Amino acid sequence: MSEVYAVRRTRLRERCNASGSTAALVSRPANVRYLSGTAPGNAVLLLGRTEDVLVCAEPPDDRVPHHRPDEALRLHVMTGVGGDPAVEAAALAVAQGVDALAVEEHHLTVTRYRAIREAAPRLGLTGVGGAVEQLRVVKDEEEISCLRIGAEIADQALGELLESILVGRTERHLALELERRLVDHGADGPAFPTSVATGPHAGRPGHRPTDRRVEEGDFLSVCLGATYRGYRCEIGRTFVIGTAPADWQIELYDLVFSAQRAGRESLAPGAACRDVDRAARQVLDSAGYGEALPVLTGHGVGLEIDEDPQLTPAAMGKLDACVPVTVEPGVHLPGRGGVRIDDTLVVRPEADGGPELLTITTKELLAL
Repeated sequence: MSEVYAVRRTRLRERCNASGSTAALVSRPANVRYLSGTAPGNAVLLLGRTEDVLVCAEPPDDRVPHHRPDEALRLHVMTGVGGDPAVEAAALAVAQGVDALAVEEHHLTVTRYRAIREAAPRLGLTGVGGAVEQLRVVKDEEEISCLRIGAEIADQALGELLESILVGRTERHLALELERRLVDHGADGPAFPTSVATGPHAGRPGHRPTDRRVEEGDFLSVCLGATYRGYRCEIGRTFVIGTAPADWQIELYDLVFSAQRAGRESLAPGAACRDVDRAARQVLDSAGYGEALPVLTGHGVGLEIDEDPQLTPAAMGKLDACVPVTVEPGVHLPGRGGVRIDDTLVVRPEADGGPELLTITTKELLAL
């Protein structure tokens, strides 16, 4: 992986040099990890004039091989307590003869930005913008492999839950059990707080589990994800509890399933992000659910659970090959519940079989 990190840093350095900066300070944790491998919390990366340095407040944990930073980087561990690695990195940049330093203004706090200026008053600070986030959009096969394993873990945890008795258990209890199962099967942890929603809560985006108990006839919607070696995937499914589903439940489920399929089938290199959103949204809008739709149909995933690209009506840009995204349309009817179906896929050209589905738990409407 050392060569991979070196190539990523070279690409960022080229962008910085093109904008007039001889060095860059990367402070956003996901970006530091992307460019240097696993690093301690609060670590920053200096792309210097003469060498690149990972600046840490504490030594990294080297007991697990894939938890170590790139060995090609010089590691600078601060002495003392309470210092700021970003301020220390700015001082190291000055020592290297850097006169213009590009920083992640969208991540630095005002306090931290001022501290850097005070520590290095002659250092010109410019913005690197979202350069690293842009580099992260297209994944290499190693990154996709991590997402694929994470998806397998999430599928396995969800499948085991569906085999257990659900009636009478609370949303909160089921969510905690799912997160435990993720870790048991090898995940670093959940990719985000697990959502379990029953009855009138079902289908609500971002629902936080409550003490409501699962009842016969409920819709049960579950959204969870696993983190594996830092990479985060997402899956969402909706089921009916106990008896056979009611007619309105079948009708709503089939509609959301059709919308989700339309979104998945529109994923292709060169497809406009807004067109993917439109493909799914039109199915639900034409059935009269336009006001019940979420603000987005999907988003990118990777070292963070919500990355670019965004699949929204106003989204700009087009999809590239090897970009992992979610497709997650849903409808929530206040007081009744709803349906959400969510998959993680990788954009692939038609010659390679089209979009690669990573989350494979059945999308059939099951009565549990």
